[in-house]
Amino acid sequence: MFLGSALAAGTASLVTFRPLFAHSETRLVIYKSPACGCCGNWVNHVNANGFQTEIHDVDDVNAIKTKHGVPEELYSCHTALADNYVFEGHVPADLVTKVLKEKPKIVGIAAPGMPIGSPGMEMGSRKDPYKIIAFTRDGKTSVFAQR
Repeated sequence: MFLGSALAAGTASLVTFRPLFAHSETRLVIYKSPACGCCGNWVNHVNANGFQTEIHDVDDVNAIKTKHGVPEELYSCHTALADNYVFEGHVPADLVTKVLKEKPKIVGIAAPGMPIGSPGMEMGSRKDPYKIIAFTRDGKTSVFAQR
């Protein structure tokens, strides 16, 4: 039945609309070392926040980072890809959502290193402040968010 037919028949309440950026339709393709536990914790974090994940355990994660333009000074332990963006390291899921929704003119965002208290790096109540850095194809970086 076409939408117009449903409206004419008075059954418009049967028609549902999904948000344009529904997490359930957004797949994060994640490259990580098979031996890294905190990477698995981050995968659990993004899954709990509604993302689908496709996991690739690789021996050389740095090759993925280089291929997708992550500046070396922003490297972390895993790299995720979605909708032509790169998410490096322990980036909070709400910031992944923000990038995918707002579509800024960047290559991606990174939580460099492995900040304690970031998603996947929880250690009790300790939570160190950290910055999430945006990066562009020409190597420019800027602070995207602070936690």
